[in-house]
Amino acid sequence: MRLAYQYRLRLTSSQVTEIERWLDMLRHQYNYLLADRFNWYEQNRCAINSCHLVCHLPELRNKPDYFLQKRNLPQLKKDRPWYKAIHANVLQDCVKRVDLAFKRYLKGDSIGNRSGRPRFKNKNRYRSLTFSAFSKNPIQGNRFNLPKFGWVKMIYHRPIPDGFKIKTATVTRKADGYYVTLSIQDDSVPDIISINSVVNPVGIDMGLKSFLIKSDGTQIPIPQYYRKAQKRLKKIQKAVSRSKKGSNNRKKAVSKLGKAHKKVADTRKYFHFKTAKELLDNHDLVAHEKLNIKGLAQTKIAKSVLDAGWGQFLSILSVKAENAGLITKAVNPRNTSQNCSNCGNKVLKKLKDRIHSCPHCGYVADRDVNAAINILKLAVGHPVGSKAYRVSEQIGGVGKKPTLNRQRSV
Repeated sequence: MRLAYQYRLRLTSSQVTEIERWLDMLRHQYNYLLADRFNWYEQNRCAINSCHLVCHLPELRNKPDYFLQKRNLPQLKKDRPWYKAIHANVLQDCVKRVDLAFKRYLKGDSIGNRSGRPRFKNKNRYRSLTFSAFSKNPIQGNRFNLPKFGWVKMIYHRPIPDGFKIKTATVTRKADGYYVTLSIQDDSVPDIISINSVVNPVGIDMGLKSFLIKSDGTQIPIPQYYRKAQKRLKKIQKAVSRSKKGSNNRKKAVSKLGKAHKKVADTRKYFHFKTAKELLDNHDLVAHEKLNIKGLAQTKIAKSVLDAGWGQFLSILSVKAENAGLITKAVNPRNTSQNCSNCGNKVLKKLKDRIHSCPHCGYVADRDVNAAINILKLAVGHPVGSKAYRVSEQIGGVGKKPTLNRQRSV
């Protein structure tokens, strides 16, 4: 099991200067390695299957991959001695970032989705560095020992659990200061409960009117943190636009704008963690729709979808459930809002219709509650839809609503 704990750093002025120097050197090295890959790629690729009789042949050299660029680091320290101040693992992580960015550009990720052409980093776009080797006891009180950098103070607001080992430490520059994110690992894996032994399952339907509605009828209101902060953000953004580029006033305004956006993001994330904890404290299984959030983010409701942060919430929910030995299950959202959760017949509704009223069985409920019950049925393996209900009746199954879900709809 792997977790991430984040702490805020209290760096001295000399430490801030040194960490900024490290980031600037790593940025230059990142851009150099990326340019080296682009040069080899442009000189050795050919868009057609044949060449002219007279053509330019580039200088033959090996393809710059992760291992080749990693082997060149000792020579880098000889040619540029100031790079000796940076720990070797931090430099290797810089090479790894270049390799990952270039592979996503050419080959794509595990499911084949390719990223855009990697961009060269300016001073504001290279903001983090990663350590992966530590002393025996790197944490003493409220101090943390960064290899080849020294002891730094941090706000140690929660201790690392017993049995966990620090694998990596990423120092990140944010709008309001510096943070360190510790990736900790424990080899013991919690036992996941079986779906047959689930005691109190629940289905949730994500929405924009309410953040989510549970299958038992309770709902959690949507906070809309970004929309509430828009007026203040607009005022700060206007100050940024009116200030002269490169001036100190513009830098102050940009810093103020970054802090305001970070406050919105942190508040939303805290709400997601609190909501996920409430769900997992009361339910062993949480069923939800498998949402196409990227597709919804390209529609007219994009601002509301991104403000709700469904993707971040579902990610937090799945990770927390796995660490606690509980279950989260994503189901196909097809017809979950249209089918009746009582009889299975399809009742067509427009988006403006917020009440589900079935003409076949007379079942009346909130549209989102009906959808949440259907989501829960799909998660636990019960049929949803009129065809599935007719098949279950032919083979001797019960065509009515299961007792567990009937109790939740009351």
